[in-house]
Amino acid sequence: MGALIGLVFGVGVLLTMVALTAPGSKPRRRSARQTNRLTSLLSAAGAEGVSPAQVAALCIGSFFLATFVMLGISGVLAVGIVFGLMAAWLPLAVLRSRASRRLREHAALWPDVVDNLSSAVRAGLSLPEALMQLGERGPEGLRAPFAQFGRDYQATGRFHESLDQLKVRLADPVGDRVVEALRIAREVGGGDLGRMLRALSGFLRDDLRTRGELESRQSWTVNGARLAVAAPWLVLLFMSFQGEVIQRFATTTGLVVLGSGAALCAIAYRLMMWIGRLPTEQRILA
Repeated sequence: MGALIGLVFGVGVLLTMVALTAPGSKPRRRSARQTNRLTSLLSAAGAEGVSPAQVAALCIGSFFLATFVMLGISGVLAVGIVFGLMAAWLPLAVLRSRASRRLREHAALWPDVVDNLSSAVRAGLSLPEALMQLGERGPEGLRAPFAQFGRDYQATGRFHESLDQLKVRLADPVGDRVVEALRIAREVGGGDLGRMLRALSGFLRDDLRTRGELESRQSWTVNGARLAVAAPWLVLLFMSFQGEVIQRFATTTGLVVLGSGAALCAIAYRLMMWIGRLPTEQRILA
């Protein structure tokens, strides 16, 4: 058993090193795209202080930890690997869930942000002043990015560069549209800026109301499907404490059942998420 554990650990380390050091332009481009996606996910989740390398290290560490723990409990390597893969996927799932929740929270706040900007513009404030006042009197959930914008602008006096940093911190498609509208108004003049902001506020409120109704209707279906996918693996977890029963998965038939079940659950989950997904606005101006 000790030799088997050492072999699994050595193979995992070898594969990790090969993936990190493999030569060739195509793997590097693929790695760069994956890093950019992970960076965007971290930004959308509000975890700017975490690097993609740290997330990757957490996933790898979770895989080995869960694999060794379940291998020690069940004594079946295949069971340990299955739960290790689940543990490796868990940090990414948490980040995606946090990003989705943060996006929904911000969507509920953007109409008030646009209303505040419209009122500030009508009151005669300049665009930098209108944005900086959101750091003090804007919605609570979005004050920090605008407060940081104010500090950036006061330190550098460069409006466009401060807007770029604001977009990175917001990581929101609605924020991109608002920021770009303000950028254009700053460059060419925005006599209709107040009217545009009021129209945008009305559109955002209508979209928020419609999306809320759709999400409330589909939430019970999605949660039920997730429970159906998780149920077999909860049963397998409880079975791991029964040595005579779990040893049946150490046979060839058991491995086929375990592998096919994992593949079917993964396909069913992805299909469920694809069917039940709602259209999301992309960051085309990022």
